[in-house]
Amino acid sequence: MKSRIRMCLTAIIVVFAALVLPLRLAAQEQPDHYRLFNLGNLGGTASEGNTINNIGWAIGAADQAGNTTEHATVWIYGLRFDLGTLGGPNSDVQWPNKNDHGQIAGFSETAAMDPFGESWSCTAFTATGVPTGHVCTGFVWQFGVMSQLPTLGGNNGFASGENNLGQIVGWAETPVHDSTCVLPQVLQFLPVVYGPGVGPITQLPTLTSDGVTDPDGAATAINDNGQIVGISGTCDTSVGAFSATHALLWENGKVINLGNLGGKGWNTPMAINHRGDTIVGFSDLAGDVTGGVLNANFHAFVWTKESGKMTDIGVLAGDSLSEALDVNDQGQVVGVSFPSFHAFIYENGKMTDLNTLMPKNSPLLLIEATGINESGEITGEGCIIVDGGCPVGNNIPAYLAVPTFFGSGGDGSSAFAEPTNSEAANITVSEGIRQQMMRKLAFGHFGPEQVKP
Repeated sequence: MKSRIRMCLTAIIVVFAALVLPLRLAAQEQPDHYRLFNLGNLGGTASEGNTINNIGWAIGAADQAGNTTEHATVWIYGLRFDLGTLGGPNSDVQWPNKNDHGQIAGFSETAAMDPFGESWSCTAFTATGVPTGHVCTGFVWQFGVMSQLPTLGGNNGFASGENNLGQIVGWAETPVHDSTCVLPQVLQFLPVVYGPGVGPITQLPTLTSDGVTDPDGAATAINDNGQIVGISGTCDTSVGAFSATHALLWENGKVINLGNLGGKGWNTPMAINHRGDTIVGFSDLAGDVTGGVLNANFHAFVWTKESGKMTDIGVLAGDSLSEALDVNDQGQVVGVSFPSFHAFIYENGKMTDLNTLMPKNSPLLLIEATGINESGEITGEGCIIVDGGCPVGNNIPAYLAVPTFFGSGGDGSSAFAEPTNSEAANITVSEGIRQQMMRKLAFGHFGPEQVKP
């Protein structure tokens, strides 16, 4: 009965979304500022909105009570829905889900235990970052039902992006024991595209350069034109570094090398807009030496079809690292700059601390912006401000920032506009929250002893 109710509720929401979608996409002008909403948690004290579609669904994950496990979560018009798991302790949605018809793709641990004891790619995004020993695979969720996606004959998989055609991309293990893997990773993994839906799994080619083909890779995002972005390299630990030696675009049957910002690793496209003319992500600068975690020096990049190359869009004042995490067809890019851990928006050639565009005395500090839709609505993770900062152990909930458009007053100023939060750039994040965020960003296992700005 509960399952039937969920299916009916979801169907009603999808129909309603189809009616309001044209209205949501109508406003394309620059906002004066944003209205900010705390989306809340699901029993624990942390949640994150990692992507947002054009019908306003913010999608990500929320910790369960005790903060040791997390479940994939969707926030729909003020309501929170726990999507559950495939039988294991954790599930999550991490990459751009650009489907406006109620379909969601992500990863979930299953009840089965991994025979090789791999930590796999999922571990970097769980609440604790500690391997559970469970097999983890991609899933597709629709009408209240979570379905497991197949692998390429190995044990683990990961679903990342999806489009409005129901196609899902990700990566999946093969049965091959890969000599380029770093323990505990054992099996080769390759980029894949599913579907539409739970349907067939198709392996994508990795880059061949100077006669050498990369043995491993992953697909991270797909648009409505079927253009796919991702990475290829060696197996490494299945969480970035040399797995992301090459940033790729799959287009019209071709594998295109997007280049880099001078480094050897962490060259990672995170999103591609539906026009296919802009790709964003992050890439190491020259001097990373090994490409490993401690040598990572990545900056956010924007790649455009017009330029045919990556452009380093820099960092916020005082920071050294940044990641661009999503982009829309208006060219608005969102992401995070750290070690300050302030969310940013990049538009018209300028990176701006997103917090400074929020209403004055905002109760939340936006510590990352991970998704933006065509209406300019943004989701991510915030921290409840206490005494001018974000103390360790404080709630860090998902948020929704909705652009507000105002008419012009008689003196040329914006009518009814609230003052922006000009002091927000000085609000600090505690060391504990910084360590937690560093571990989850860039696919890495950043322990406390490794967090070195």
